[in-house]
Amino acid sequence: MQLSGFPRVRLAHLPTPLEEMRNFSKVLDGPRLFVKRDDCTGLGLGGNKIRKLEFLMGEALELKADTVITTGGVQSNHARQTAAVAGKLGMEAILLLRGEEPEEVRGNLLLDRILGAQVRFVEASDFLEVDRAAYTLGSELEASGKRPYVIPLGGSTPTGSLGYVAAALEIAGQIQEMGIRVDTVVLANGSAGTQAGLALGFKALHSGIQVIGISVSRSRDVLSAQVLDLGNRTAQKLGVDIRLDPEDAVVYPDYVGAGYAIATKEGVEAIKLLARTEGLFLDPVYTSKAMAGLIDLVGKGVLTKEQNVLFLHTGGSPGLFVDEGVFG
Repeated sequence: MQLSGFPRVRLAHLPTPLEEMRNFSKVLDGPRLFVKRDDCTGLGLGGNKIRKLEFLMGEALELKADTVITTGGVQSNHARQTAAVAGKLGMEAILLLRGEEPEEVRGNLLLDRILGAQVRFVEASDFLEVDRAAYTLGSELEASGKRPYVIPLGGSTPTGSLGYVAAALEIAGQIQEMGIRVDTVVLANGSAGTQAGLALGFKALHSGIQVIGISVSRSRDVLSAQVLDLGNRTAQKLGVDIRLDPEDAVVYPDYVGAGYAIATKEGVEAIKLLARTEGLFLDPVYTSKAMAGLIDLVGKGVLTKEQNVLFLHTGGSPGLFVDEGVFG
């Protein structure tokens, strides 16, 4: 796979650490557990979207864009990271956030304001409607003489997914250097791009590493189909003769709780447990639900003592300061 032929702007602190979680492994009495610290990508408090933005903004720069438009929830980590990258590259950032404007400006929304992004709230039935609004806005700005670049929800496009194909290569190199084996990677899945890129990268390497997505919002059928579609469109973009199959798009939808961006009891307990054993902070929306899923899969014997499991920490710590009451 040749990633060097695609426009890319170096933004992340790479490689991010890959560390063993010995205390956490002991408490769970299950697999040997590791963590990939993509909460440490650096820019704008870091997170997994910086990897995608390296390729997305590389493309935007090649197109001589002066404005970037993207979408997300009110507390979107992707929106915050996009605003940070836009400022660094001298572009204007416009964020279309689904929902009503909250009375208090906290968490990621506060950081969006500090970063100087233009924030607009869109009351919509789903995120597809918000993405459509972003493309409509892009057309309006283009007609006025601006050069906008639109990034749909989560940066989950073939261009964005290249960031996690590259991450699979990075992880494979770290595994080899450390002299360890990884059987399974577990991660939060919101818009499919991270899982699609990793699954494609690991398959291209013939690594045998399984990728398990824990849904934070959508059904298994919807997310699995998105992983397959996006992974295979990314393969076409790369020009590789590899395709993802249904067994490459494993998604568990059982840990969403009451809905997207609503903390769960199990997720809150996962936040506390990882903080108290490893000094690592998860967030209430994404990584806590993914870790609650990992813990449950260990308890059910899906992830066994014979396995080595890598948890992808995708960041999101500003979310801890939005609804502190869930920790009471």
